Amino acid sequence: MAPMTLALASLKSVVVKIGSSLLVDPATGIVRREWLQSVVDDVARWQGRGQNVLIVSSGAIALGRHALRLPDGVLRLEQAQAAAAAGQIRLAHAYEELFAAKNIPIAQVLLTLEDTEERRRYLNARATIATILKNGGVPVINENDTVTTEEIRYGDNDRLAARVAQMMGADGLVILSDVDGLYTHNPEEDHAAKLIPLVDAITPDIEKMARPAGGKTVRQMGSGGMVTKIEAAKIAVGAGCQMVIGSGRIDHPLRAIEDGASHTWFQAKASPATARKQWIAGSLKPQGALTIDDGASRALVAGKSLLPAGVKGVSGTFSRGDAVQVLDPAGQELARGLVAYASGDAAQIAGHKSHEIEAILGYRGRDEMIHRDDLVLTRPAGQHKNDKETIA
Repeated sequence: MAPMTLALASLKSVVVKIGSSLLVDPATGIVRREWLQSVVDDVARWQGRGQNVLIVSSGAIALGRHALRLPDGVLRLEQAQAAAAAGQIRLAHAYEELFAAKNIPIAQVLLTLEDTEERRRYLNARATIATILKNGGVPVINENDTVTTEEIRYGDNDRLAARVAQMMGADGLVILSDVDGLYTHNPEEDHAAKLIPLVDAITPDIEKMARPAGGKTVRQMGSGGMVTKIEAAKIAVGAGCQMVIGSGRIDHPLRAIEDGASHTWFQAKASPATARKQWIAGSLKPQGALTIDDGASRALVAGKSLLPAGVKGVSGTFSRGDAVQVLDPAGQELARGLVAYASGDAAQIAGHKSHEIEAILGYRGRDEMIHRDDLVLTRPAGQHKNDKETIA
């Protein structure tokens, strides 16, 4: 195996994107079950070796179009949304039946790009998907085409897959395509076009390869094309996620990539955790502040989460998921993080132990005020002894 394909086995969490043209037989309008079975086999093997796998799957509109006997050609918006509604049932059933034979539960998650960008919806979606993974399930994610408009018109599951990878902190994204990677020119028009095995920076020249001179986009069958895959790569590598484009035109496509089949690897420069912390520290404007005690200060420096018990003051007005400053007892910024509670609730539970949260607020929230994965030190200090009342 090549070094890059060996790296697939080391990834902890991988998003696999499957397009309509791979999943649905264009002649019959039904799921290509034997091919999908081979993908399920590959996913089960990855899960068996301890990797989390998330699937972003197109195909609902293509399946529903056949089921509702809609005409060929471009569908009107209401037709496309009706097709999505009818097809989503068939799509979920196909995945459920094949994964059930492997004793792997699946869970259907319908998202729009707004669900990965609007903070509160983002947090809810992330918590839901994380719970599915924690309990051994495979989330099967699709655009909520019955209520969206832009995604249906332009086909955006490549970007949606990248946003899901970013949201979940995945360190790998595999986009299965009609072609086996990015070429120097459109391979359908230029037989001298060469596959690019590794992209370590997405430059203007790389972008031009997806949209050659003359304006014709290098496309796959279906609603997506190479341009959307390059856009997805920008999102993925910016979030510290390695991305692969490989051929889905063969059985066991994931295993084939690992075994050395042709593909393009987009190299991320940082890990997902590093990229996320850089985003928290440098890209988000704090909406408020939490003042903490000495014990909590020592806990944060030691890499722990911030629990309500260590919070002595809350200032500003903020919502759940907003960025806030974390101030030490002297009022100096020690860290920044994404807070798990809105300012009103945070003020009520400040100074209390986590097991008291439900009695105070009337609902069971997170044990942490700010989880360590959502927190970055902005003024590192020396190590101190942990205070077990303020750490997790």
